[in-house]
Amino acid sequence: MHRLKGFVELVCDAVEETTNLVEKTHMNTAQRSVRRFAPVEPIATPARVVNAVHQAIAGGVYGAVRLVNRGVRGVLGPGVDMIQAEAGAADGDDSLSLTTPMSEEALGSLSWVVDHAQSSVSGFYGDWLMRKGSTLAPTLHLRHQGRRLPTTDEAFHLAFKEPSNKIAVFVHGLSCTEWMWNIGATQYYGDPTVNFGSQLQSDCGHTPLYVRYNTGLHVSENGRLLSDLLTDVLTAYPVEVDEIALIGHSMGGLVSRSAAHYGALNGQAWVPKLRHVVSIGTPHRGAPLEKAANLTAGTLGRFETAATQVISDVLNARSSGIKDLRFGYITDEEWDQEDPDAALEDIREARRLLTHVYYYFVAATISRDHDHPLGEVVGDLLVRLPSAAGHDPEPARRIPFHSGHVLGGVSHLRLANHPEVYEALREWMREPDHDPEAHEAR
Repeated sequence: MHRLKGFVELVCDAVEETTNLVEKTHMNTAQRSVRRFAPVEPIATPARVVNAVHQAIAGGVYGAVRLVNRGVRGVLGPGVDMIQAEAGAADGDDSLSLTTPMSEEALGSLSWVVDHAQSSVSGFYGDWLMRKGSTLAPTLHLRHQGRRLPTTDEAFHLAFKEPSNKIAVFVHGLSCTEWMWNIGATQYYGDPTVNFGSQLQSDCGHTPLYVRYNTGLHVSENGRLLSDLLTDVLTAYPVEVDEIALIGHSMGGLVSRSAAHYGALNGQAWVPKLRHVVSIGTPHRGAPLEKAANLTAGTLGRFETAATQVISDVLNARSSGIKDLRFGYITDEEWDQEDPDAALEDIREARRLLTHVYYYFVAATISRDHDHPLGEVVGDLLVRLPSAAGHDPEPARRIPFHSGHVLGGVSHLRLANHPEVYEALREWMREPDHDPEAHEAR
């Protein structure tokens, strides 16, 4: 129910921001018209007077729209609160939360639609939602059987009847939820509930933990939050944890690397237990679509016309998380005090891998022959092959993965539950326990 209030607030915010944008465009267009007459007397003076009257009238109209919108917000907000209070009194708070089970059969259900509407909005505007204090801004937390899983002793004892001493933490990508790990389950395995986590549990003894988070925040912000969460997990987990694996899809791979970086930097207790970091279709060198959006917004912003300025403003409103995908930023230093909209300015820093951890990548090409030149250029349609593999023209910026696997004829999202990816995962999770520094990269 709290998300209903968040969606109501979002609609009202959208009306407000759209009104502001239209007003800005309107006023700028009028100003440019007046400037044409500025050097011409005696036309200049009457033109300025007319423009002043026009701006006063237009400002009043836009102000009235905002006033009505705020009035609607003032009526609907308490109304939703009243509905929530009555529903809570009747049914209890737990019934107010829709649940999306970890099953491909959830596709199209009300809970799935609500979850994915929220995750889509937060992916594009999650940082703005957080600053506004919106209830639509997700917090980073664990999910179990479609519900939030608190990191408490009681919750973990109820959730995990036979916990193992090895855990695999799954981190989804941009504008997604943990449900994405079940994509294609029926087609691939004949069972809508099968995913990498369920298979690793049965084959390798890893207890799966699924993370949900606000993908609109900076990757480094989510990395620190994930590191803190894992510290809480160690405290609440029913048995002693000996081994942790971080498995991230797309942006989730960057968040996993960031968590390992900040966990080690802050000396957090979970880091010595980390054994594997797997990046699946992760844009370590950046994503082409974000680079194109950055270049387009910067180019259009240089033209002093209403249409190009509006498009530039809309494009630049995309979230910090999306902008981090331009070059695969994972630390604060790569974006702090920098212009987030500077055209293709790559200030990515080389970060050493943790020496006691195995790092792996999975990449894909849309062409069945992944050695085909076209496959390297377009990759899986969202991430190019060199980016997913951590290759870089500058040796210092290359990511020295211990191993990797490249698939042909597979799209970006399908990597999240593809059988060939799982075969690689299963092999990697069974790596002998020896020094990763002595492990020969393949």
